[in-house]
Amino acid sequence: MRVVVIGGSGHIGSYLVPRLVEAGHEVVQVSRGSREPYQAHKAWQQVRKVTIDRAVAEASGEWGQKLHNLQPDAVIDLICFTVDSARLLVEALRGRVQHLLHCGTIWVHGPSTVVPATEDLPRRPFGDYGIKKAAIEAYLLDEARRNGFPATVLHPGHIVGPGWAPLNPAGHFNPEVFARIARGEELNLPNFGLETVHHVHADDVAQTFMQALTHWSSAVGENFHVVSPAAVTLRGYAEAAYGWFGQAPQLRFSDWEEWRKTVSEQEAAATHDHIAHSPNCSIEKARRLLDYQPRYTSLQATYEAVRWLVDHGTLSVE
Repeated sequence: MRVVVIGGSGHIGSYLVPRLVEAGHEVVQVSRGSREPYQAHKAWQQVRKVTIDRAVAEASGEWGQKLHNLQPDAVIDLICFTVDSARLLVEALRGRVQHLLHCGTIWVHGPSTVVPATEDLPRRPFGDYGIKKAAIEAYLLDEARRNGFPATVLHPGHIVGPGWAPLNPAGHFNPEVFARIARGEELNLPNFGLETVHHVHADDVAQTFMQALTHWSSAVGENFHVVSPAAVTLRGYAEAAYGWFGQAPQLRFSDWEEWRKTVSEQEAAATHDHIAHSPNCSIEKARRLLDYQPRYTSLQATYEAVRWLVDHGTLSVE
């Protein structure tokens, strides 16, 4: 098939595009810039790269025609963030495409209630990102089930991999947390460190998009979690990270109001977002319908990301 990947040089696309090429698909990557993928691969030499600024093309009314001109059999949209944007895409592709795969997020769930959460739980999103992604999911699945539009929604967790800083055991993205752990210093965690985070390796996300393309009849009109086999608590994550550097865990716990004063406002906001959600999602549906077989646990995926930071001098652990 000719597969158009919108936003194909980011975290997911860096793994997905080579997989598509190796599977024999003709791949067109659409992006607004010329950023290099996170992982080099000879398959990129076979990819047609098209530069389109999506926001500008949507505003001018040219987005639909530009996509139509690419004559895709399938479209993988990794950077859709509003219902209006999704609606423009659907109208441009209606009757012209075999499959639209949308990248959602586990943030559509809001705070965890029953865990592990399944895809059919009522949506209670909070925060701009989760609310908008939940609205996109509802729109696309309605189009699929009511009007036969061939859409699939995949919901990744906290995407990690070599090349960027992973969500750390304190619930934010400052890699200095790992440096303190590597030195055997004390790490302060909010509350009792029992809130959960749910990572997924970018290559496992790419695998799921491939499986959804392959299992078309099982994927169309459905939504799927794309996460590692199990979530981890902040405490468990931290203890494992100390072990990566041969250190004994040195943990302290503070109530939220005390803890937030020990970090920047940006870090506190990120941590609050993660522990208020405390995601813990089931992948049973993706395993059953798509034969999703994640290669990485949460800790394996984050270890690889941290190892890359150390090896490339981004994280000093002297």
